Amino acid sequence: MSGHEHRRGSGEQQHVGGSTGGLRVVAVADSDSYLKWAAGLLAGLPVGWARRVVLVRTPIAPSADQRAAAVAGLPAGGAVTERTLRRLLRELRRERPDVVLLACTGPMVHLLADALSRSGPTRPVLVSGLPGLCLPASPRAWVFRSRVDLFVVHSRHERRDFAAVGRALGATGEVALARLPFLGAPQATTATPDRLLFAAQAKVPEAATERHDVLVALDRLARARPDLRPVVKLRGRDGEAQTHREDLPYDRLWRDLVAAGRVQDGSVDFAVGPMSEHLTGAAGLATVSSTAALEAMAAGVPVLVLGDFGVDERMLNLAFEGSGVIGDLDDLAAGRLRHPTPEWLRDNYFHDADECDWVERVERLALLARAEELPVRPAVAGGPGPRRARRNRLRLLVPAALLPLARRAGQLEGRTRRSIRRALAGSTRRTA
Repeated sequence: MSGHEHRRGSGEQQHVGGSTGGLRVVAVADSDSYLKWAAGLLAGLPVGWARRVVLVRTPIAPSADQRAAAVAGLPAGGAVTERTLRRLLRELRRERPDVVLLACTGPMVHLLADALSRSGPTRPVLVSGLPGLCLPASPRAWVFRSRVDLFVVHSRHERRDFAAVGRALGATGEVALARLPFLGAPQATTATPDRLLFAAQAKVPEAATERHDVLVALDRLARARPDLRPVVKLRGRDGEAQTHREDLPYDRLWRDLVAAGRVQDGSVDFAVGPMSEHLTGAAGLATVSSTAALEAMAAGVPVLVLGDFGVDERMLNLAFEGSGVIGDLDDLAAGRLRHPTPEWLRDNYFHDADECDWVERVERLALLARAEELPVRPAVAGGPGPRRARRNRLRLLVPAALLPLARRAGQLEGRTRRSIRRALAGSTRRTA
């Protein structure tokens, strides 16, 4: 695996002399955040490369509104085709693209990379990565992606750590550097900043009481700072699927707090849609650990990362250590926000574009693929066993409401097969 610092002097969108011609790239996504990441990466490919996005039909597939928000404003947006897993694999084997970007959750990457690796020496270049803040580097992320040729990361810090984890696991894929695709130039606005956004997340904080504390702080902000309108930016409305399941959506919890008389009805707004549009005219953004904080930094909007619930791996916010933007709920209630330190920015997600080497590496790997010289990428230890793989496949393909029925059907099928084998073995012994 290559984890060294690799500098380029030609910019991210240039490539090696056109030696491969225009490559054909298919991005496969399975959820809202991965769809946004895939569309953004494709938008940064060189002119002349064919590209398209396919959404795998799974229980976590985004709604039509989420899909539109994910690709809004991106040149590679446009139409997104939707396919079942079986049809997708059939099409990829027939079309034989040069590159497949596996912009999916870990179990789906594991399944697709395993299937596509069986294409033999004519297989496509397999690329994957994670769509947001990825520190500390997760061995589990590497285990699911150990059969890909290129693991894309988005900061110097991430590249050092993921390269080290990959080496320790024995993964052979390369590590390449990109910029998070949604860190574009800020949109011009003539409006007076009058909103403070809170970027909600599905996984953190986990406890209802912690989420209540956030909402109460936003209600306090509305009372203390009439010049700022608190807006909770949701990834989806209550009931919409997300990359990670959200059991305690903020809009539902807000209704409970209003009913209990703990907050004033109407003091906080709830909104969906592209974060870039909400940042236009925003006076600040607060979050627990969302990548929306990076979007705000890119737009020059001050930020607050809440440290009340911990700054650790569990809260997914270790990447912000040393950034200068960590504060608490009292800061949120008072509207006190911050700008990150320049040193932290350079090492975390805001490196120069000429350091990005992922497109160059894709082209070099595509040359190997056309010469049928791509190396075999063996799976590393620690991946799901046969039983866990079956369970993952069920979760990927069966709606949550039907999972119990599917599991029972699988268990019944297994018991039936075992009973038949025992019956046949007994018959053979009696005959003998």
